[in-house]
Amino acid sequence: MPRRLPNKAPAATQGQEFAPSSGEPPVHDAALPLPNPWRLHYGDVLADARIAFRLVGPEDAPVVVVVGGISAHRQIDGAPGWWPEIVGPGLGIDTRRFRVLGIDYLGGPGASSSPQSGSAFPPLSSFDQANALRQIVLHLGLKSLHAIVGASYGGMVALCFAERYATLVGRIVILSAADRSQVLSTAWRSVQRQIVREAIARGDGPAGLKLARALAMATYRSAVEFELRFGGPPVREADRFRFPIEEYLFARGDNYVQKYRAETFLALSESIDLHQMDATKVHTPATLIAVREDQLVPFHDMQALAARLNGPRQLIEINSIFGHDAFLKEGAALTPIIKQAIAEHTA
Repeated sequence: MPRRLPNKAPAATQGQEFAPSSGEPPVHDAALPLPNPWRLHYGDVLADARIAFRLVGPEDAPVVVVVGGISAHRQIDGAPGWWPEIVGPGLGIDTRRFRVLGIDYLGGPGASSSPQSGSAFPPLSSFDQANALRQIVLHLGLKSLHAIVGASYGGMVALCFAERYATLVGRIVILSAADRSQVLSTAWRSVQRQIVREAIARGDGPAGLKLARALAMATYRSAVEFELRFGGPPVREADRFRFPIEEYLFARGDNYVQKYRAETFLALSESIDLHQMDATKVHTPATLIAVREDQLVPFHDMQALAARLNGPRQLIEINSIFGHDAFLKEGAALTPIIKQAIAEHTA
């Protein structure tokens, strides 16, 4: 059982404790006020800041943090959780054995502090997300997290947490994330953000977000998948041709706009490209999972990260036509890797 420490953090608000249904692990939802004013990594101040979190699993179980891409949120397991193939009763991260902690990112979708439509928001670092997570750990009175499992942007946050707060985490599992953003990936995301900014300036942020998401999908997946699924001929429509890939990309864009705001996309997309941490300061045991077909976080970037880490580490390579999205699509392949990685540190 985690040892309780004196709790000096503000009391959490909007707390709810419930069991979804008979036999399922208990759930606790809360929004924790952060110390006011909350000073960010780049020097800006966020007034009345809060971080929303969700705990699933037995109260006396080791706590595993699970954080994902910039579209992820605090609900991880089940529906509408973003990682239902990995997190849940009897799965890779077993909510009967572990207490799983998810968060809503600062600046992102959900109940944490985030920009409203048409409003500005200060630049965010992945260190800011790690610091907010630390406040939750202190609030819960945990001696240490059992592990942090981070995919994509969440992997960046996990690396920052391990650099800054090594005594508060026993192991990290990093999927498709490195210690800095690749310049080509920044190039793609810079174009996406400019599309959104210009659309906001015209008063139609959702239209820009739709196009940005469509472009992003072309970077998340692999050329092999697109060739297999959308390699058919174009269809003539009046004075133009429509290519099979178009329907998929713009449908993904339409779907994204129904769930997310343009301003939150800008905040977290920029945070990805601002990411840079010192891997040589990480001594926490680490399991790194790299995808050969990942365009955004190439295999050689994760090889370089592994070489710079100073703790016990293992680099595991998988192949997937889903590219960067493999962490969302390859549940069968990832489950045994993640299960073993977090079991190795079980006391």
